[in-house]
Amino acid sequence: MSISPHIKAVIFDCDGVLVDSEILGLEESVAFLKSQGLPWEAEEVISRFTGYRDDVFRQLLNEAYQEIHGTLPDDSLFTELVAARRRNKHKLKPIEGARRAIEATAASGFAVAVASSSRTQYLESKLQRTNLWDVLAPHVYSAELVAHGKPAPDIFLHAANAINIAPENCLVLEDSVQGVRAGIAASMSVWGFTGGGHCFAGHGERLSEAGATTIVPDFASLSPLLQGLHRE
Repeated sequence: MSISPHIKAVIFDCDGVLVDSEILGLEESVAFLKSQGLPWEAEEVISRFTGYRDDVFRQLLNEAYQEIHGTLPDDSLFTELVAARRRNKHKLKPIEGARRAIEATAASGFAVAVASSSRTQYLESKLQRTNLWDVLAPHVYSAELVAHGKPAPDIFLHAANAINIAPENCLVLEDSVQGVRAGIAASMSVWGFTGGGHCFAGHGERLSEAGATTIVPDFASLSPLLQGLHRE
C-alpha cells in the first residue's frame, strides 16, 4: 500500500507513541506472569499484548493461561497484572520530542487527533500528566467509544469522522502490529513508530511486515518525513 500524496491529517496512537507507557511496569509484569506459570520474557509480553483494548487483552491472557494450565484463571490474574503495571504510573513520561512534533505537525497544516486503545479516563490522565493534553484536545478518542478495538478499524474511522477528513486522507502513526493492521483496515496510510522504550530489536521489521510503509525511529525524524508529503 503506497502512501497517499493527499494526506490531510495525522492520527497518533497514544501508548508507546506519545507516552512511554508500554515499558512501565514491564519488568514487574513479567515477574508476576512467571509466578503464575506464564514463562514469557519481556519481548514476548509486548508481542502478545501490545495494542489491544483491555477486554481483548483479558481474553488473550485467559486463553494463554488455559492453554498452559488446562483451566481458565480466576479474575485476579488480570486485575493483579494491571495493578503490577500501574504501580509505576508515577514514572510516566512523554516520548522525547512528542509535544514539539505535535505542534510542528499542526503548524504544517495537518489536522491532528489521537486514537487509542486505552480507556477514556486513563487516556486523558496520561496526556494531562505528560503535558500533551492541551495540544491535542478535544480530538482525543478512546476505543471505549466504538464496538471493536484494534485490529478492527473502528477507532480510526471514528477519529476521521470526528475531524471530518476522509480515511484515505489520514496518516496513522502506530507502534503496535494491531494498530498497524487497524489503520490499514480503515483504508489509511500507516507509518510504524519505534521510539518507545518497549521497541526491542526487530520491532520495526514486525511493523513493516504488518503493512507499515515507513518506520519512524523517533520524533526528530517525523517532521522531515511529513514535509516530504507536501513536496509530492
